[in-house]
Amino acid sequence: MKIVKTPEPPYYAVIFTSHKTNNDAGYNEMSLKMLELVEKQHGFLGYESAIDSVVGKTPSGGITISYWKNLDSIKNWRENKEHILAQKFGKEKWYKSYKIRICKIERDYMFE
Repeated sequence: MKIVKTPEPPYYAVIFTSHKTNNDAGYNEMSLKMLELVEKQHGFLGYESAIDSVVGKTPSGGITISYWKNLDSIKNWRENKEHILAQKFGKEKWYKSYKIRICKIERDYMFE
């Protein structure tokens, strides 16, 4: 996993935690499409993602944190027509459940 280089705070994070269904049909293609689209979105700073993996079991959960310049950028992404379609398919096919949290980052530091 890469660690995103973010600007000096303040900026925002959207934390997307999910549990998937067993239906993966079309998921990977849509995920790649959304990644290409979000990278062009004004105010998008990057993302970090991890998948729940237990030896011998199919991953069922994950967490993705996307970083944003401001709340308007997050709102514009949420209202993007193609993203709305992906959200619809997610609710209908790919996710058992998910939770979204939006946070203001006021301080950060890093060790390299």
